[in-house]
Amino acid sequence: MARRAGLLTGRQIVQLKQCAFSVSARNMTENVRIETDTFGELKVPADRYYGAQTMRSVLNFPIGGTPERMPEPVIRAMGVLKKAAALVNKEYGLDARVADAISQAADDVISGKLYQEDHFPLVIWQTGSGTQTNMNVNEVISNRAIELLGGKLGSKDPVHPNDHVNKSQSSNDTFPTAIHIAVARELVENLKPGLKILYDALAAKSMEFQDIIKIGRTHTMDAVPLTLGQEFSGYVQQMAFAMDRIDAVLPRVYMLALGGTAVGTGLNTRVGFAEKTAAKIAELTKLPFVSAPNKFEALAARDAMVEVSGCLNTIATSIMKIANDIRFLGSGPRCGLGELMLPENEPGSSIMPGKVNPTQCESITMICAQVMGNNVAVTVGGSNGHFELNVFKPLIASNVLRSIRLLADGSRTFTANCVNGIQANRDRIAQIMNESLMLVTALNPHIGYDKAAKIAKTAHKEGTTLKASALKLGYLTEQQFAEWVRPENMLGPK
Repeated sequence: MARRAGLLTGRQIVQLKQCAFSVSARNMTENVRIETDTFGELKVPADRYYGAQTMRSVLNFPIGGTPERMPEPVIRAMGVLKKAAALVNKEYGLDARVADAISQAADDVISGKLYQEDHFPLVIWQTGSGTQTNMNVNEVISNRAIELLGGKLGSKDPVHPNDHVNKSQSSNDTFPTAIHIAVARELVENLKPGLKILYDALAAKSMEFQDIIKIGRTHTMDAVPLTLGQEFSGYVQQMAFAMDRIDAVLPRVYMLALGGTAVGTGLNTRVGFAEKTAAKIAELTKLPFVSAPNKFEALAARDAMVEVSGCLNTIATSIMKIANDIRFLGSGPRCGLGELMLPENEPGSSIMPGKVNPTQCESITMICAQVMGNNVAVTVGGSNGHFELNVFKPLIASNVLRSIRLLADGSRTFTANCVNGIQANRDRIAQIMNESLMLVTALNPHIGYDKAAKIAKTAHKEGTTLKASALKLGYLTEQQFAEWVRPENMLGPK
């Protein structure tokens, strides 16, 4: 069928883009080299290790620029799995010289050195399998290994990106493996320590405030007393559960897809390759990675990442509640609740002199909102695993990793710049508590609910105290009121 006049083929578009790149390269420098893939030749910068497939992706997906690049933890994780695969392939007969060069080149990826030197330019908005990032890593490791062996960059000799670096692998099993490695490491090495810092700070405040009796609030309205320490103990438990939730999802994250190759069957691998590479990855990372029990699930679904995102969403929900409570309890300083005094970190207004705002609470609640939004994207992406392969993996990986990083950094910052410096305003707390009508609840066992309600309603209507209302109505004596309405006796079961 003849093509409609004026329309370009995909290859013609790439050629035009390559011409534009060539002109740009000539304007800056003539230092380029020719790399090839199955589509033909492309010019790439001579000082970059990536090859034609990476360059083709750069040309085809100019979306978002540097901020949208594949997250560094994914690239580092790809280095880990490529090193592990090379070492295991060496056991299965891969030339030792080639395997060792791949392993050494992979170390430069694992360390982050090559990421920082701009050898991984691809954005997350590419093929949904992550194939182009897998090939980016293969090409970089291949050329770096060739350089280490004294060869010519771009020659694919003696180290080929597909035949050697990608040996016994497919993008369909390597990319999900990299996601799991990256997410596991970030959960264990970044988020859990960050949450522990917040947990410890809240626990310290709970102990510090354990003897301060205050009025409780339900539906944002006055309720019965509790201690400020008890109130903070709820926050402490939320953070304890947050860390427990991470531990609960990790077993599925530790299950790796590597060895499933294209559709889960393990085509072009060797018996035992999956188990050996998982063990090698565990050795390299010091984390208990294992081979996934079912590679079809490991390739076609991203349920473990949806589960992690749900865990992060729950943690964000917890932190949102804690930060909002602290923000409102610290409102004022003259016309709010004013029960807490928050650290004053910076000026709060460009027009109102002397105003100071709860900026740390605002920052971390925005983080929580972003994590909740990320979870929606991960949920949509996870639900789109069609047949034997999920093709929303870069989106899922980037959103989960961003949520982890935001919560980890936010927890540390919120702790250092807010929680550690919180002070109780004891005078204000006592004033509010003693004015509360809900202390009348202590009279229920003595005079009954209806009479107690009458006392509270009368006091509210006439603007008097509970004691004055009770004595006026004749329901009890002054001595009985003093004996029965004691906030310190209202803090737990009898």
